[in-house]
Amino acid sequence: MKNITLGSTGITVPQNGFGALPIQRISKENAVKLLRRAYEGGMRYFDTARAYSDSEEKLGAAFGDGWLKRENVYIATKTHSKTPEGFWKDLETSLRLLKTDHIDVYQFHNLSQCYRPGDGTGMYECMVEAKRQGKIRHIGATAHKIGVAREVAESGLYETLQYPMSYLAEEKELDLLATCQRNNVGFVCMKGLAGGLITNARAAMAFVSQFDGLIPIWGIQREKELDDWLSFMDETPVLDDELLAFIAKERQELMGSFCRGCGYCLPCTVGIKISDCNRMSLMIRRAPSAGWLNEYWQAEMEKIEECVECRLCVSKCPYELDVPNLLRKNLEDYRNVLAGKTKVTD
Repeated sequence: MKNITLGSTGITVPQNGFGALPIQRISKENAVKLLRRAYEGGMRYFDTARAYSDSEEKLGAAFGDGWLKRENVYIATKTHSKTPEGFWKDLETSLRLLKTDHIDVYQFHNLSQCYRPGDGTGMYECMVEAKRQGKIRHIGATAHKIGVAREVAESGLYETLQYPMSYLAEEKELDLLATCQRNNVGFVCMKGLAGGLITNARAAMAFVSQFDGLIPIWGIQREKELDDWLSFMDETPVLDDELLAFIAKERQELMGSFCRGCGYCLPCTVGIKISDCNRMSLMIRRAPSAGWLNEYWQAEMEKIEECVECRLCVSKCPYELDVPNLLRKNLEDYRNVLAGKTKVTD
């Protein structure tokens, strides 16, 4: 496993980070065990957010109270606040829960605009002041909209950018990564498994390993998932002919207008589980289908018939998908599978 330096931050870590969103779904005891095992296995970069319910608290329980020297680990978190008052409240809460006196990378969470000095919001000024006080070390941003992400990368104001990147990336996303590299902005790769559509960890790891200045943050919830990523510490997969052929086949199957499962379209006004239902055609072909064809999911898929075309989901989708139309296509395909008109393989 090679070490990478995250842009101008000077943060140098193995190219294998821990995304702590999923640990909100497990007990504190299991989360602490998982996080400490990740550290002992060589991971050094851990990413969480104020919005991830108790994820920060679990990180604090794992790494606070002197379990390790603070300088031996890098912790990134995020604020989703849109006001200076909310910014400072989030920051103080994060510091308390993480049991630390500083945050290594503090990020604006899912920006809808690129905050700048003097833009009237006061938000970027908060980052500068927090850095002056020593409460944060580096200023970062996360985004899902490519235009906002590109503005962040080109602004000269941010040290890191977190954005979805996987071997399903389109040319515009690879251009964004190149812009970050050109401007010495560290690239934090989220959704390296495309929201669960990618199931080959070796191929996913090999893809990101070809880039410098990029760290993937794998969403980890189970011991088996951690085992996969830690196994690459000693033997990191490379893009050989076999993996290149596999990725080419995957891209042919999955590229285009598919839902990434980010969930920013939710909640639906009529209760449709959009981020699951809108990927159903792919999921029943890429995972054991029985779990997606049971009575529960049949009922959830039928809710698509209740769509009132309010199109709020379209306005909130960072990938500008025609969500209602994709939902209907998924429902039609799902019904064909149930009726035996379309075959899937378990």
